[in-house]
Amino acid sequence: MRVGFVTPRYGPEVMGGAETAARQLAEHLVALRGWEVEVFSTCALDHLTWENVVAPGDSTLHGVVVHRFAVDAGRAPAFYALDGRLRTAPSEAGRREAERWVELNGPVSPGLVEAVRTSDLDVVAFYPYLHYPTVWSIGRVPMPAVLHPAAHDEPALYLRVFAGTYGDADALCYHTVAERRLVQRVYRVAEKPQIVLGLGVGEGVPTGRPGGEVLGIGDRPYVVSVGRVDEHKGSAMLAAFFRTYKERHPGPLALALVGPVSAHIPDHPDVVVTGTVDEADKWDIVRGARVFVSPSALESFSLVVLDAWQVGVPVVVNGTCGPTREHCERSGGGLWFDSYRQFEAVLDRLLGDAGLRRRLGTAGRSYVAGHYQWPVLIDRYAGFLEQVVARGKVRDHLRVPPRGTG
Repeated sequence: MRVGFVTPRYGPEVMGGAETAARQLAEHLVALRGWEVEVFSTCALDHLTWENVVAPGDSTLHGVVVHRFAVDAGRAPAFYALDGRLRTAPSEAGRREAERWVELNGPVSPGLVEAVRTSDLDVVAFYPYLHYPTVWSIGRVPMPAVLHPAAHDEPALYLRVFAGTYGDADALCYHTVAERRLVQRVYRVAEKPQIVLGLGVGEGVPTGRPGGEVLGIGDRPYVVSVGRVDEHKGSAMLAAFFRTYKERHPGPLALALVGPVSAHIPDHPDVVVTGTVDEADKWDIVRGARVFVSPSALESFSLVVLDAWQVGVPVVVNGTCGPTREHCERSGGGLWFDSYRQFEAVLDRLLGDAGLRRRLGTAGRSYVAGHYQWPVLIDRYAGFLEQVVARGKVRDHLRVPPRGTG
């Protein structure tokens, strides 16, 4: 079987949920099934500028053939004004305005689109729905197309241009039941072949150093959040909540924000912003935390939550995020909040009860072991792709608008 993945960024240095998921699926299809896997991506690594930083051309990474193409246009300055206007009523935006939003958002790479269109793959998977490479390729490929939406309940989801994206998919692969429910509420795709797959987790690679030592805070207790330090990921909200918590609960507790930084986090003696760290340091930091916090309302799966459970750390998630709350409800491994008062109560409860932390961490670890191990997931995914290929290309060329747009 020859499988292709289309994703706007690719590589181990990319910290993005969708891009990481695409890479891990590609690598595990090679390692566990021996399939031929190719990736079509850009020369960009930064999701805000889409600047070309990697040389174009072909290479092989962990058995996966990677084709990189130059970005002709990154995120344009005009994007922000258009985005601000469309997000107030996205379902009312015209199709041309929505297409312009995709172009201005980037990364614009016609070479990538043409390469996918003329490839001779058996099946091609697009990850995620949101960007130019998916939008302009998925309706042009001659082989069956599987869409991994990685969808959040965000304004962009309701733009009319994506009715074509979802309509052109021959099959869909979701991270969680909550994501499938969201997409089926917005687009009429329930009749398409689909699977709720999730993602697998690998073994952590800690060095055994105390997390506080890695953070430079000694033996102080701390809570941690891993991922992009970004306004849209709830990082600024978490930092503000934590500062208020410390005013009301003085003591040695610290907060560590671990990941690439694109939001301004005010300096505070109890808040450590690390920037990007290597894998070993990340695992040491997570393993040493009292609690792991996922403040984002915009997750379609959240591998970092599963990473925390894998090392027995309880989690606290944003209660408005369906997928991460679903993980907590199904596993019994975490709690959630949707206001500062709930955040304070949940954090206080966990910090004051080591036995509860152990029970939640153990439940989370069992959940990960039972549902998200790579061999089982890859068997399910490979079987799904084989069924999609056997079914062939069955495309509804009607552009069905999202519900509520008329």
